[in-house]
Amino acid sequence: MHRNVTAVVAAAEEQGLVIEPRSFPDGTKTAQDAADAIGVEVGQIVESLVFLVDGAPVMALVSGDRRLDESLLAEAVGGTVVERPDADAVRAATGFPIGGVPPIGHPLAVYVDRALLDYDEVWAAAGTWTDVFAVAPDELVRASSATLCSLSTDT
Repeated sequence: MHRNVTAVVAAAEEQGLVIEPRSFPDGTKTAQDAADAIGVEVGQIVESLVFLVDGAPVMALVSGDRRLDESLLAEAVGGTVVERPDADAVRAATGFPIGGVPPIGHPLAVYVDRALLDYDEVWAAAGTWTDVFAVAPDELVRASSATLCSLSTDT
């Protein structure tokens, strides 16, 4: 098991969440790639998105079939200026590479889009762009100490 996946499993356990990562050698870098590999709807894929709100990194968890509305994220965080960090800044903030950033196991404040609760099970990155894990959305909110809010629009 890759060291990033081991770290995500340990972070989940610290939050009382048992996860069983699955590896897909062809990759799960995009929501569509992940949905195709796993055999689920693209809406069941959790996009772990890192943004800077007023210069501070935060994470938004959005369903793979939706688009983050940056103004809604700013409102949820209580900020005004939303920027997209580059890959190096994402890794510096989370410890994980883009395409593999998990929703847990990092120090960022997490905001979960309500649309993820439309599913009984969702799939999230487990630290690499080839590893994912399944979780009930309400357990994801709990384990990530997230704020549940509206963050997205249909794609």
